[in-house]
Amino acid sequence: MKTKILVTGGTGYIGSHTVVELQNAGYEVVIIDNLSNSNAAVIDGIEAITGIRPVFVEGDCTDINTLHELFKANPGIKGIINFAASKAVGESVQKPLLYYRNNLNTLMNLLDLMPEYGVKGIVFSSSCTVYGEPDVNPIDETAPIKPATSPYGNTKQVCEEIIEDYIRSGAPIKSILLRYFNPIGAHPSAEIGELPLGVPQNLVPYLTQTAAGIRKELTVFGDDYNTPDGSCIRDYIDVVDLAKAHVIAMKRMLDGEDTDAVEIFNLGTGRGLSVLELIASFERATGVKVPHKIGPRRAGDIEKIWADPKKANEVLGWTASVPVDETMKNAWAWQCKVSKH
Repeated sequence: MKTKILVTGGTGYIGSHTVVELQNAGYEVVIIDNLSNSNAAVIDGIEAITGIRPVFVEGDCTDINTLHELFKANPGIKGIINFAASKAVGESVQKPLLYYRNNLNTLMNLLDLMPEYGVKGIVFSSSCTVYGEPDVNPIDETAPIKPATSPYGNTKQVCEEIIEDYIRSGAPIKSILLRYFNPIGAHPSAEIGELPLGVPQNLVPYLTQTAAGIRKELTVFGDDYNTPDGSCIRDYIDVVDLAKAHVIAMKRMLDGEDTDAVEIFNLGTGRGLSVLELIASFERATGVKVPHKIGPRRAGDIEKIWADPKKANEVLGWTASVPVDETMKNAWAWQCKVSKH
């Protein structure tokens, strides 16, 4: 009997890559997604890579009745990975209630139903935004949680607190909180990748769309930061590396008898790259030039942040291993495929 896992937001960017890795590791996967920021065709890509078509439920996790029906129709779900959240920082400032309603209600509904349906653990998709502008880099899991600079960032902090409070109250579940740094790239098969609806909010899809001629030029927001080349520094992690960490976390949570009820891990490479270095990596990996200009700083941007991934490396036995040039090559192969359609 394969262990059954529910992946919420499973047709999204990180969700779809995680479904692939779960299926490759021998798990049975059920996906729920409301397709608000993804496409049902992603299921075809997952099947093309793994040879297995996951169960797909189109539905909204903020509706508890939909979740009741899902659990009844798919008995025996042992673990949940929750990716069902709105995630654009800028949009969250404009539409805070949408973000609070979606991100908090989804989580509370899932937690509410877990004991009733015998679900043992939940892996929560958190973010390095909880650290705000760090005092020192690299940052480990003991770094202070700073006041959030956006409603999106605040939902991640509040969701972490909700999980900890619920488990502390005696709920019979476990949780692993994964704080991601900056996921980029696409599956090397070019069957799935990042597919933003409308104008991309993230750097890499904007960069690849510019290289493909869909966007006129890429704006680098600020070149006067206190960094070697003046542009912001981030910890860019390959999406497949990130997906694999979820599989390891799930196994640890479900199989580990003596693990803590709540564990927290930073997922990053441990290396900071500037925006200009990332553009250079893309040009080096693909031989394609990216038209770009320097613009003014953008409100809410953190100057520099990168992870100390030592705890994930040692406790989970997980390491980010895909070189950034290879990640950029995969991102470009995916863009070329999408542009053909």
